[in-house]
Amino acid sequence: MKKKIESHQSAHGLKPNCLSFGEVLAQSFAVIAPTTIPASNIGLIVALSGNGTWLSFLIGLIGLVFVSININQFASRSASPGSLYSYIVKGLGPTAGVICGWSLVLAYLFTGMSVLCGFANFSSSLIGHLGIHPSSITLLAIGAGIAWYAAYKDIQLSAMAMLWLEGASIVLIAVLCIIIWASCGFAFDMSQLTLEGVTPGSVATGLVLVMFAFSGFESATSLGDEAKQPLKTIPRSVIGSVILAGLFYVSTTYIQVLAFHSAGADITHAEEPLGFLSQKLGMGWLGEIVAFGALFSFFACILGCINPAARIFFLMARHGLFHSKLGAAHSSNKTPHIAVTMCSLIMFLVPAVMALFQIKLFESMGYLGAICSYGFLTVYVLISLAAPVYLHKIRKLRQQDVVFSVLAIAFMMIPILGSLGIPGSTMFPVPEAPYNLFPYLFLLYITLTCGWFILKRLRSPRTVAVMLQGIEEIHARYSNTEKL
Repeated sequence: MKKKIESHQSAHGLKPNCLSFGEVLAQSFAVIAPTTIPASNIGLIVALSGNGTWLSFLIGLIGLVFVSININQFASRSASPGSLYSYIVKGLGPTAGVICGWSLVLAYLFTGMSVLCGFANFSSSLIGHLGIHPSSITLLAIGAGIAWYAAYKDIQLSAMAMLWLEGASIVLIAVLCIIIWASCGFAFDMSQLTLEGVTPGSVATGLVLVMFAFSGFESATSLGDEAKQPLKTIPRSVIGSVILAGLFYVSTTYIQVLAFHSAGADITHAEEPLGFLSQKLGMGWLGEIVAFGALFSFFACILGCINPAARIFFLMARHGLFHSKLGAAHSSNKTPHIAVTMCSLIMFLVPAVMALFQIKLFESMGYLGAICSYGFLTVYVLISLAAPVYLHKIRKLRQQDVVFSVLAIAFMMIPILGSLGIPGSTMFPVPEAPYNLFPYLFLLYITLTCGWFILKRLRSPRTVAVMLQGIEEIHARYSNTEKL
């Protein structure tokens, strides 16, 4: 059976059975990019949730554990390069699957664009101290170019790069946070533990940014052909990345807020909070090392976004939804090289054009990051709907599966309402311009792509048959190895 599975995996042209659990886990961690939150963005969340920031992260952790359970109903039974696209086709049908595919492509590409802007902005600040001031477009090209090469050359090279870059950054921040907490006498911050000044509305509003901090945890599902023992390693990576990132967020947030309270400083205005705290300790050098670690984390996230986006294009092209060349695999590298190149180019061009129009990198990072969140939220709701439907079809549905689906969707409604806003609501106010336009731009995008698919299936009815056959073959090859 093992030989049969590996042979079928090789039929896609990708490198089969080559990634360990740690390397698969690194893919999800790279897109989450957890070190960027305590290193640079935590103040934005504290500004919304205050002393309840740690609770917002904990609620986000619980909600996404439910989503990961729904994902793993599929991931424990089959695996492919198509990520959640192939799962949702299996559960809800071709149209929902295509909506998922386009949503995931947008989510990964725009996350990569946002983080690429962060990489360029952060690196510009760091090397600016050396008197070197390259243009924004130059830095964008360097970040995208290096990430393209790693993704084009070898998936193992990509995985190892992400594993070491993100792992080193996490260790550095963990060490610094322990030192910071020790300097506070390992004190308990009662204002945080008792949620002083916190309202349900502030926790819920902060959860909008918290969900974005977790987004991308499911990206390991795109490595179905390349992972060793995919039915085990991928589900463990999906839920493991959520739990590990959540614990990292909760602990580092608690320590940073405590340290800023002790220092009498305002964390909401700190662009480099760990750098500030290391300076207060007289260990500015450690803060500089952490800053470089965060820079590497930005790069790992760019690379982490190219890999799944390219593989979704790759499989959808093989199902006749895109030009067939996107479904080609490199003969020696065994990577979806054309799809990787296209994704890398798009990821560079959009922020480069924004830079030409004099939009600052920091602003571009915010705009692109906000747009990508709609893609992830759409997919998380769809997969949570698809899981019980799929289980019912294969006669495996249990009452607890329905409960997990309902809870996951309920948790996702909080950031959805926070992103859209409710007119007149103080808990979920309508976002300011241009953020208030982004939901409508995403809806227009989905309408156009879904309309394109409907026209395509009308002109070529065989398109749906090819898609369903390809996905059915993927599921069928694992049917005899399913673990109940």
